[in-house]
Amino acid sequence: MAAPRYQGFFPGQAVIEGYGAGGFRFAGMSHRGSILVLPSGISAWRVDDMKALDVDSLLPLFEEPKGSVEFLLIGTGRSIVPVPAAVRERLKRHGIRFDPMATGHAVSTYNILLEERRKVAAALIAAP
Repeated sequence: MAAPRYQGFFPGQAVIEGYGAGGFRFAGMSHRGSILVLPSGISAWRVDDMKALDVDSLLPLFEEPKGSVEFLLIGTGRSIVPVPAAVRERLKRHGIRFDPMATGHAVSTYNILLEERRKVAAALIAAP
């Protein structure tokens, strides 16, 4: 198995056990900063606010096997912020439905969909 390309990588899916104070808890660990939660694993994510969300920041999502993600939850921080047009277009081209929402709601919704064994991913901006 090749080493992960991203520093701060947890292989596989896990329930998000907690969030707040600028980070997240999952798999008995904690991480300070934003995370990208994919079927292949959870990675530290460089996006710290919606202004930094672009197609390049989601490249790991687009590299997942085709059909492994049907729905992306986008945790936008403390308040809901629209998804940039270029990101919306790329997600649609890949057949991935998405929903931006406050990060706390995105975490809760992710956990529910994961428990239902849905093909879900999450891009979660850490809220201070």
